[in-house]
Amino acid sequence: MVWIGAGFPEQRSEGTASMAIDLKEIIWPQLGAAIDMLENAIVACPDEVWGERKHASDFWYIAFHTLFWLDFDFTPSPEEFVPQLPFGREELDPEGALPPRTYTKTELLTYLDHGRKKSFERIQALSDEQLRERFVVGSLDLSVAELFLYVMRHVQHHAAQLNLILRQTTDTAPHWVKRAAPLENGRLSDNG
Repeated sequence: MVWIGAGFPEQRSEGTASMAIDLKEIIWPQLGAAIDMLENAIVACPDEVWGERKHASDFWYIAFHTLFWLDFDFTPSPEEFVPQLPFGREELDPEGALPPRTYTKTELLTYLDHGRKKSFERIQALSDEQLRERFVVGSLDLSVAELFLYVMRHVQHHAAQLNLILRQTTDTAPHWVKRAAPLENGRLSDNG
């Protein structure tokens, strides 16, 4: 085994190079950490910062938007996607319609738990062949493996945005999460 670049092992067999990494083992701890950071920001948000149903830049809406797309992107068949109640499909509206009301912190934390479990189970259930399949929605055309990285970047982007709002309005924000705690049967394990 030869170490290359940023410490990734390269295995060579008969003149070809291949990465000896199980993607499922590295995607979940990092995607899960991004979800944990989003959760920490939601929990840390005081009522006076949560916002009202006025702007797409309201704290609650950014959190909802992130969770909606986490749920959507981990649905194996996007055309059959139905969000968990009480959420609707407004996020799919090309005009950018806001939801009919401001969602509560409790509702969004429940939706976050749903998204965490759904993403973990989907990642764990996939074969190498399925990781190479295409996910095509509108102009988005990615392999399933790349989709997971895309989703991780999306969740982390908005978690950072929420942390910036917290820092600017309360002068505090949750800390960085290095890796997600292991999930067992859809629940955080005690040894994480």
